[in-house]
Amino acid sequence: MTQTQVTYRPSDVLLIVDMQNDFCEGGALPVTGGNALVPGINAEAETASRAGALIVASRDWHPVDHCSFDSQGGPWPAHCVQDTPGAAFHPQLEFPEGTVKVSKGTAFDRDAYSAFDGTGLAGFLQRRGIERVVVCGLAMDVCVRATTLDALKAGFPTCLLAALTEPVSSEQRQACEDELREAGGEVVI
Repeated sequence: MTQTQVTYRPSDVLLIVDMQNDFCEGGALPVTGGNALVPGINAEAETASRAGALIVASRDWHPVDHCSFDSQGGPWPAHCVQDTPGAAFHPQLEFPEGTVKVSKGTAFDRDAYSAFDGTGLAGFLQRRGIERVVVCGLAMDVCVRATTLDALKAGFPTCLLAALTEPVSSEQRQACEDELREAGGEVVI
């Protein structure tokens, strides 16, 4: 995978969304092409870190019997259950030292698609002086989309690295890119 064309600054954050075993091939809720993103994300994180940017990695961290699971009437099969191998970050991800990890979807009765939903992430980034959010990870049409829209709503100029994300449904890629552009985001192809 080729590296994207983003020039990082110390006032940027690279937000890596949900690169977990259950969302990659072989997991409970796999996104086709998830495993293939890892080398590019590793290179992007290294580039961002060398430039002094903050690295944040979000993860679904669901309790047993989470409301989003089909067994509880939700839309998804059980996935990313706390402290299980499926909830672990992809084993080949190489997070730079100092990477901040954010857990979402931790309540039994409340779902959270965005890394900003119920995590306090917006306030944390503001206190750190972050001026731009750069987003990649899984899945483009679910959690990456929600995270990007929430970053924009929080007032951050936001950039989606389209080459470093894959949608659950490949037919949704263009519509998702268009929606994020219309919302004021930048999409780097």
